[in-house]
Amino acid sequence: MQDKTYNLYPELEIFTKKYLISGNSHEIYYEICGNPIGKPVVFLHGGPGSGCNPNQRRFFDPAHYQIILIDQRGCGRSLPQGSIEQNTTDDLVQDIEAIRIELNIERWLVFGGSWGSTLALCYALTYPQRVAGLILRGIFLSRPSELNWFLGEVQAFFPESWAKLCDYLPAAKRQHPLEAYAALIFSKDTKVSIPAAIRWNAFEGSIMSLLPRQPADASEINGAVELARARVQIHYIQNQCFIGHRDLLAEAKANLTQIPTQIIQGRYDMVCPPFTAWELSRALPQANFQLIQDAGHSAMEAGITSALVAATEKFKSLN
Repeated sequence: MQDKTYNLYPELEIFTKKYLISGNSHEIYYEICGNPIGKPVVFLHGGPGSGCNPNQRRFFDPAHYQIILIDQRGCGRSLPQGSIEQNTTDDLVQDIEAIRIELNIERWLVFGGSWGSTLALCYALTYPQRVAGLILRGIFLSRPSELNWFLGEVQAFFPESWAKLCDYLPAAKRQHPLEAYAALIFSKDTKVSIPAAIRWNAFEGSIMSLLPRQPADASEINGAVELARARVQIHYIQNQCFIGHRDLLAEAKANLTQIPTQIIQGRYDMVCPPFTAWELSRALPQANFQLIQDAGHSAMEAGITSALVAATEKFKSLN
């Protein structure tokens, strides 16, 4: 248990914005803020498809950390927006490493939540010598049981959210919502694709936190951003996030037990149920595992936020 409550650091400005040209088709946006000569930390966002936002800079003490946030391929400010060409987990891992090399960073702290925790583990398994530590939140390993939960079994707790997702579809297609939404969201007609993307993304948003969140005002919704997010996410889900053939738990147990690790998980996480985090903590006996009793999936719930900031404070002393 934490002895004190931690809050996000104050808002801070970016001091560097860059694009990594990757392959023939992608420009990967990344930004740097905080201390230009501070301890480097890389933030890996969730989704897949979400992109970064300004609040995510605030988990880190800007006087201590050089904070690098990356918009993954097709996400956020990366270009082309929503592109799924040459967009796999291995591609993302190589993008992260290319940015590390471009910034001449020897080793960095890797921070990832939800899908970002998957990507952080994949990066650490590929480049363990470059990882000074791991902070992982809302653990997801893209196993069939986890995907099946998100794509249907969660209705046991959120029947109204699941019904709203499925009722958007013709009755004949409601038994296979992933395939039905994919057909709509990848339509060339934006009058079809954007409304479907908004409805698809709203489903995940409705199950993110322990207590209901205020839905976004319609005037604040950016259709192009919603469409890009949904396209990337569906592309990854349809391909089991390109890691369905791997046993990441076994790989972590064999290769990552020497890396200092913090695992933070909401007890009532309905997007990434806590069993996976518990299994990962068993595979990584050196990890500090915190189960936040009054939280769901969102990093912005008070208990999760406090635990994440506490973890970054703890890692200040990391060599």
